[in-house]
Amino acid sequence: MENRAINIIAFLLLSMLFLTAVLSMKDDSLTFDELAHIPAGYSYLTKQDYRLNPEHPPLVKDIPALPLLFLNLNFPDESPNWLQKDSSPPWWVQFDLGMEFIYGSGNNPRAIIFWPRLAMVVLLVFTGWLLYVWTRKTANNVVALLALTLFAFSPTFLAHGHLGNTDLGAAFGALLAAIFWLKFLDKPYWKNVLFAGLALGVALLLKFSLILLIPFFVIITFLYAFLFSVNIWQYIGKAVASGLIAFILVIWPVYQFHIWNYPAEQQIRDTIADISGHPVPFARDLTFWMAESDFFRAPAQYFRGLLMASQRTAWGNTTYFLGEVSADARLAYFPLLYLVKETLAFQVLSLLALCFLALWFWHALRDKENWLESFKGHFWILAFLIWILGYWVAALAGNLNIGIRHLMPALPFTYILVVFAIWQGIKRFDSLVLRRALAAIAFIMFLWHAVSSFLAFPHYISYYNKLGGGISEGYQIAVDSNYDWGQDFYRLLAFVEEEKIDKIYVDYFGGESVQYWLGEKYIRLNPREITEPPKGWLAVSTNHLMGGLAKPVQGFDQETGYYNWLKGYTPVAKAGHSIFIYKID
Repeated sequence: MENRAINIIAFLLLSMLFLTAVLSMKDDSLTFDELAHIPAGYSYLTKQDYRLNPEHPPLVKDIPALPLLFLNLNFPDESPNWLQKDSSPPWWVQFDLGMEFIYGSGNNPRAIIFWPRLAMVVLLVFTGWLLYVWTRKTANNVVALLALTLFAFSPTFLAHGHLGNTDLGAAFGALLAAIFWLKFLDKPYWKNVLFAGLALGVALLLKFSLILLIPFFVIITFLYAFLFSVNIWQYIGKAVASGLIAFILVIWPVYQFHIWNYPAEQQIRDTIADISGHPVPFARDLTFWMAESDFFRAPAQYFRGLLMASQRTAWGNTTYFLGEVSADARLAYFPLLYLVKETLAFQVLSLLALCFLALWFWHALRDKENWLESFKGHFWILAFLIWILGYWVAALAGNLNIGIRHLMPALPFTYILVVFAIWQGIKRFDSLVLRRALAAIAFIMFLWHAVSSFLAFPHYISYYNKLGGGISEGYQIAVDSNYDWGQDFYRLLAFVEEEKIDKIYVDYFGGESVQYWLGEKYIRLNPREITEPPKGWLAVSTNHLMGGLAKPVQGFDQETGYYNWLKGYTPVAKAGHSIFIYKID
């Protein structure tokens, strides 16, 4: 296909991605993490104070907060939740302050939610554009277009790419940094060293999990030097220089800006409170020492967040999975969610790609004289495979099972590899009939992928493919950000209005203020305080419901079964898919 035609199709795909994301976010209410992230980002830009949400880097909170600077908002900077003069704030204070900022300060909640999400949709489209442009230059037009198709219709990116959270930023940062590092390896000019360092710095400011890029870059740098028989020392020196650029020219000044008005004594106090239990004494004590130094306060804040993130990964999170609730990770969690949260068509394409990749590796290794040339000609494939494998190993080794969104940094690489492997695999066959048959199957799978995504609109957060029970039954596998993150509350409001309901018991999981929207109609439902359903209307988030019906895994000592009294009752309606509505006479 001609370049002009390819670019037009790519533009249409990106436009469709933009419209789908905007229209699907329109009726989605505030999700749980947005309640902390959006106010935190606004406080960074207006106060230059990093006391809120230090467990995530600032950049992906700054981006959605930028449009809010034009809204003349009131910020509760006199609130005890903000001041915390005498003690370090507990973890949940950032959520309490979020409630004050969005619902208790005279601001327009819908505007505070909409504009940050729109900024994230722009980043989503830019990520798709970056994927397309790089793949087109590295592979070819068709591979680039099909990889963009997988991205643009991915239920995972459509679900989390329009939210004011950190997960899209992590995917973008991983792709950006990998692209520029590969460019540096190919041509180790000082200009490329600079850009690789800047890209790495940006990535490390987007998500702490992207610290995995550092060992990844070390591995592929040594592998590149080995395959191409080049002097490793020239790469080591320039790689170190690139790392220093990332830290000194990007991370340090950005953090310096964000702590400019953060009182030094409060930073020290908060740092001690947040990481005093960290299992690595050297890292903990070094961070304490830096926090007490005026010169090193900015990197101290970065390492504080990094240590908080590693603590969280080690400590785990209470989650529901396959009828059980546990605070510890389950090995099957990410593989199963990956299988059921992406479309079935994509899984078929992935299986086909794996077969072709295996054949390529087999033939490359069998050709003893030219096997190095085979790998050298497709070094980026090896690099992508190493990143995907390494990221998966880290996810499986961690103790944090929250959602498929945590695999997003590996997905763009997967999309590119899947398409390229299929393209190359089909070309290997001599039979024209077989090539056409395989191409037809692949085309049907891409079309199926797109149709599956369209049919899920606008409920992408709750999306499960048919193997997972579909959108209506997927909650039985896993909830939280996989199904119920609080996104359907506005749909509950619409139901209450349509049915002219005067009173309703609500047990809601998410970022919205139920009291703000429902007022006197709202009766708080605490399932632990009752043994039988109250009479009247009930609305229960599936995240709470499934946790209250689940069995505890062995050794889990928190209360479960607190929703057993609701067994035997069938919902009369659903708000979206994630809030079950009952009417009990």
